Amino acid sequence: MRPAHLALAALVAAVWGVNFVVIEIGLDHFPPLLFSALRFLVAALPAVFLVGRPTVAWKWILAVGLVLGVAKFGLLFTGMDLGAPAGLSSLVLQVQAVFTALFAFAALGERPGRLKLAGMAVALAGIAVAAADEGGTGSLTGFALVIGAAACWGVSNVLTRKASPPDALNFMVWVSTVPVLPLLALSLLLEGPERDLAALRGLDPAGAGVIVYVAWITTVFGFGAWGWLLRRYPASSVAPFSLLVPVFGMSSAALFLGEGVSPARWGAAALLVGGVALTSFAPGRRTGGNSVAAPAPVPVSSSGRALSEERPA
Repeated sequence: MRPAHLALAALVAAVWGVNFVVIEIGLDHFPPLLFSALRFLVAALPAVFLVGRPTVAWKWILAVGLVLGVAKFGLLFTGMDLGAPAGLSSLVLQVQAVFTALFAFAALGERPGRLKLAGMAVALAGIAVAAADEGGTGSLTGFALVIGAAACWGVSNVLTRKASPPDALNFMVWVSTVPVLPLLALSLLLEGPERDLAALRGLDPAGAGVIVYVAWITTVFGFGAWGWLLRRYPASSVAPFSLLVPVFGMSSAALFLGEGVSPARWGAAALLVGGVALTSFAPGRRTGGNSVAAPAPVPVSSSGRALSEERPA
């Protein structure tokens, strides 16, 4: 990769890592489900009028929109609202690579080899260490919801592989239209109209800036740039930069939010990132038919999600 493109890949990883800090700040302004709905609303408008018609069947847009937008981001934002730290969330969410491999085996027949299985075991060991560390001081409920978000991300990765969108940005923008109404309905039901109205009435420049960042910077810029890089370089050259996301997430959380990083958490980070690397880049096998490449790790933009090995979503 050219130096400028290396810098662009690192910048996208930084944008996605810092996004967890921005989410933490946003949760001081909005209830989590309303916050997630606003993030998708602003990501979709006005971009939906600029990217052209959908390039895949609506069934895939609806499926990914519900699993990724409603389930994954609803769980992530709620988990962080309940106390899961921003830095830890950026790390734990990367276990999506393990869930993706498991669901790809079940749905696509991609049988994991020994190296991939070893990577999954190492990553799960990292999750166990992180859970033990969090259990002593933090919210295990929030931690569990972030794990649930990672599982939903794995499902959406497999759905995206099945959809095989030719234009990642077009797909992401149309997917962003799906969760808005379900998340608003859930917010009214679970968070209450009074709390939602109070948050909207109290909207200030900081709150507006948070929405702009999570919607336009992490989604439109982040996934647009990631897709642009993947169209020009092999996934094996681009995807490793996604492993920088928890590095930027944990360091920015320590810098801006004052989150401490215990020795146990550093150990969990080493295990999880190493395990995700093995899981993502070890060759996969298919139980029948043609072989299919292993999915590359794709970070959560917590703006959005990353797609398959071919493109981010």
